[in-house]
Amino acid sequence: MISALLGRSKSELEEWAVTQGQPAFRGRQLHDWLYSKGARDLQGITVLPKAWRASLQDEGVSVGRLHEQERRVAADATTKLLLGTEDGETLETVGIPTDQRLTVCVSSQVGCPMACRFCATGKGGLQRSLAGHEIVAQVLSIREVMERRPSHVVFMGMGEPLLNIEAVLESIRCINDDLGIGQRRITVSTVGVPHTLPRLADLALQQLGRAQFTLAVSLHAPNQALREELIPTAKTYPYDALLDDCRYYLHKTGRRVSFEYILLGGVNDHPHHAAELADRVGGFQSHVNLIAYNPIEEEEFQRPTAQRIEGFRRVLERRGVAVSLRASRGLDQDAACGQLRRNRRS
Repeated sequence: MISALLGRSKSELEEWAVTQGQPAFRGRQLHDWLYSKGARDLQGITVLPKAWRASLQDEGVSVGRLHEQERRVAADATTKLLLGTEDGETLETVGIPTDQRLTVCVSSQVGCPMACRFCATGKGGLQRSLAGHEIVAQVLSIREVMERRPSHVVFMGMGEPLLNIEAVLESIRCINDDLGIGQRRITVSTVGVPHTLPRLADLALQQLGRAQFTLAVSLHAPNQALREELIPTAKTYPYDALLDDCRYYLHKTGRRVSFEYILLGGVNDHPHHAAELADRVGGFQSHVNLIAYNPIEEEEFQRPTAQRIEGFRRVLERRGVAVSLRASRGLDQDAACGQLRRNRRS
């Protein structure tokens, strides 16, 4: 029984329409209204017979869109939306525009169980994982509000994507096939959950036929001891085991791994940390993405100086590690990396 139409492929909608006693072309009409026209409810899909729409509504079938509860626009035009689900939960998603692209930062869970010290999302714990259609709905909400077609999607919002692999892969299929955003423009970020990277690789190949999206693994430290201080759940996932799983993923999919590293002033941003990191990740096909810490109220971490950031980057570069620095966007509206929360804030 379908309860939400969003997230379904054209062929699935055609088959479902037939089971409803409708001709297959009704499924194609639904697909067009869901993904091209951005229908928010059944009554708005006026091309469908009125009696069928009423019948579906009585059966509890819905489009599956999320409800905007709050919108914040930063000085750099980064837009953060607080969205409500049908069961009364809330989540945040962010649209990050430049002249050439619009990136949507989507959440995969309501809250997060990983409790990384530098991240606001985990401070309230985990409520539940999102369904595939709730992830897709975030992309449509940003497209509608910003009046632009998104070009990139990153699973770097609320939650740990690898604790919700099936829904994440379901949404990637839809974002790719139905919204027309190529897999190479999709990034899945994880802080690391034991035994899930091999499963992600295997399931992606089985369910999507290929795994061309980018995997971004959040290290944030060059060794196990410091990583455990910053990421409590790292105690169950030794550094070497995590890197071995990254190598398996690379071998299985042929896609290089991106390593995320949040620089915390005076904590993990010293040149010797950079040298140690280079020793750990050097030697296999990877890329390090540096992120300057974005402040949250609950922690007293400091954003590193520009000189310390540049020094860290230079050490990696001299060691032959591919490295880039991610610019912080939406800081003035708490829309930057690590600042998303599940509750409306005054």
